Amino acid sequence: MTVPDDRPSTTPPGADAADHGGGNGDAGEESLFGPGSQFHGFFNDPRWALAVIRATVLEAAHPQVGAALIDNSTFVTHPWRRLRNTLTSLQRMFGADDHTRQREAARLNRMHARLHGTDPQDRPYDAMDPEVRAWVVATLFESTVTMCRLSGQPLEQKTMERLYAEFQAFQAALGDPAHHLPRTLDEFWPYYDRVVAEELENTEAMRIILYKLFDHLPAPPLLNGFPALWATGRAVAGPVVGAITVASLPEPFRRRAGLPEIAGVQTLMQGVYLAAGLTRFLPEGWIKADNILDLLTLSPDADDPRARTVNALRDRMKRAGALIRLITPMPTEPEPAPADETRRGARTFFAEVLDQTGDGHLDWPDLAAMARELCSRLDLDEPEETRLYTAYADWWRELQSALDTDGDGRVSADEYAAAVPSLAGPALIRVAEVLFDVTDKDGDHTIDADEYRALFRTAFRRDTAGADGTYGRSAFVNDFLSFMSGRRRTTPYDPLLADA
Repeated sequence: MTVPDDRPSTTPPGADAADHGGGNGDAGEESLFGPGSQFHGFFNDPRWALAVIRATVLEAAHPQVGAALIDNSTFVTHPWRRLRNTLTSLQRMFGADDHTRQREAARLNRMHARLHGTDPQDRPYDAMDPEVRAWVVATLFESTVTMCRLSGQPLEQKTMERLYAEFQAFQAALGDPAHHLPRTLDEFWPYYDRVVAEELENTEAMRIILYKLFDHLPAPPLLNGFPALWATGRAVAGPVVGAITVASLPEPFRRRAGLPEIAGVQTLMQGVYLAAGLTRFLPEGWIKADNILDLLTLSPDADDPRARTVNALRDRMKRAGALIRLITPMPTEPEPAPADETRRGARTFFAEVLDQTGDGHLDWPDLAAMARELCSRLDLDEPEETRLYTAYADWWRELQSALDTDGDGRVSADEYAAAVPSLAGPALIRVAEVLFDVTDKDGDHTIDADEYRALFRTAFRRDTAGADGTYGRSAFVNDFLSFMSGRRRTTPYDPLLADA
């Protein structure tokens, strides 16, 4: 197998420190984490968005990762939320604060420990398998190296060695045995080539990412009011992103997986990477990945100053559009009558909220995804997280018992709609009570202004404007139940569980 020109051929200094999970290295050396690291410089690089997509495809091509994604992930229905969570996790893991990194590593390990099962070929998968987790780390490192080469800025050997040591330290911070990721760069490239040649497959998850996700990518919450604009942009950008991602994959794997090779795409890929690389000439701080993602995932009805500014701009755009339609002689289709914005139909609620994995059915992975999102946003410790997962598991058993009329172990949209879904049984009430308890930090059975702000501002991105300073258990439970069973849109939970 051909080895790219920018692959080094020497043992990296500092590899031994990484093998032991070394966080900051020896005195006088740059930090393996935080602002002094090599990775920190790439995080806000627009090219890295392309690298992350490529790495995700290579991860999904691994049969264990692909099966876990299909069974448990929300990347199809909530891609923007999934992207934000991934970037947040990487920031925590590669940040300078050791305590934050340890908490995030523990959270990731608890989350991965819940993801296991079998794929359609009855092969087991386990998200805690250290070999699989090593492959995920390897794809991030190799795709970062590849993005630099494709954009005409191949990494110098020392930089690459340091970057590899940082990813080794990342794996060590997760608690995985060091030998699953090769100790040196000399050993890494044969390892990478072997996995590509022997283990990767044309999985369903990989095909969804390349062909379905880009073609059907839902609009971010910020652009929900402009379906025509989003559909037009997606129709152009989606196939381009998919094509250049395929073109950037290792050639032996492309051929074995039967991925199409389109004439001219290699040139297009080089051009896109080169253009993205030119952003390095912009003033420092102009591009911040987390700021851009926060803006894209900002709910239009959030009580956020940026949302109010964007809503004002949206109103002006709509008025301009109405004026254009008024003076244009072309006939326009009549607009549908406005619906009650505070309520959803049962099927809409099923698709937008309950079916988190987007497979058309409700089962445990959907409710587990809700619990996972809440635990992540609230940054819960292990005991609180376990209580919330247990409450959701009880709710799933309650729903399955009441709604699974055909006994197939899951609930269809038809079964849900036929049951007149106003269910607010004891298990769902327990979910709400657990949420209340983890928010009521001082245990006085009310949520004070600070606790309210921590929940609704930090976790749900809502302001406390108009609050009376306290929020009782009954009011909290009723508000949560009105969303989960009454299907009211105007609650703080919509941007958390329904928005993409």
